[in-house]
Amino acid sequence: MHGANYALKDEIREYWTRRAETFDLSPGHGMKSLEERDAWAALLRRHMGAEARRVLELAFGTGEVTRVLLGMGCEVTGLDLTEAMLLRARAKHAGTKDLRLFLGDAEDTREPDGRYDAVVSRHLVWTLVDPAAAFRDWFRVLRPGGRVVIADGDYVRLSRIGRLRLRLSDWLSERQGVVGPAVDYAAHEAIQRQVFFRQGLRPEPLRAMLEEAGFTDFRLEKPRGPHAAQRRGAPLRQKLRIGIWNSFVLSCGKPGGN
Repeated sequence: MHGANYALKDEIREYWTRRAETFDLSPGHGMKSLEERDAWAALLRRHMGAEARRVLELAFGTGEVTRVLLGMGCEVTGLDLTEAMLLRARAKHAGTKDLRLFLGDAEDTREPDGRYDAVVSRHLVWTLVDPAAAFRDWFRVLRPGGRVVIADGDYVRLSRIGRLRLRLSDWLSERQGVVGPAVDYAAHEAIQRQVFFRQGLRPEPLRAMLEEAGFTDFRLEKPRGPHAAQRRGAPLRQKLRIGIWNSFVLSCGKPGGN
């Protein structure tokens, strides 16, 4: 099993290595405006709590959420599985104080016990090979009273309206001669068939797994603020794609603290 998991993580690493160069061009990955960053900051603060400062960010990609967290006054330690993402994030945030970025595995962070006020991830959990192990580790590295914040979604099951919007977006892009981000859809689907949440990630079973790891005090919402900010000023082909998946933000706390 370990060998199989290792091979899958290699596939995941290679896929995101290929995505790194054009990652920020994808709606929902790169943040195009100050308004979008502010919307993410407001959402994250609601879930992290007003006093959270020391944050472990997992799968930081090119450092877009990292920028938001730093703007909120957080001290950020980031781990990502992909060196190409790490290099881009380090270049984007060169010389920034209160930031440490490393290669690392979100399922085995090797960070000290009880160090962090919050653990934050965006678009990570759907890719996890062993989420139960990851959640136990996140529980371990949080201080009592600290919180996990997960921004993710079900990228497998799409409604009929969602499928129509996606096809129309693709048709408009082709008609307008727009070259989109470099995405290897075959590799994406191959990975998706092998990860734990291969049937799609939904809040209810995710919450059950987090409860099993010891978390309590759950909060759930849709990322409506960031989606609204993404739509403003975006061309129709991009507006059609925003919000078509069942995206959500789920947070929970480690019992204890003040």
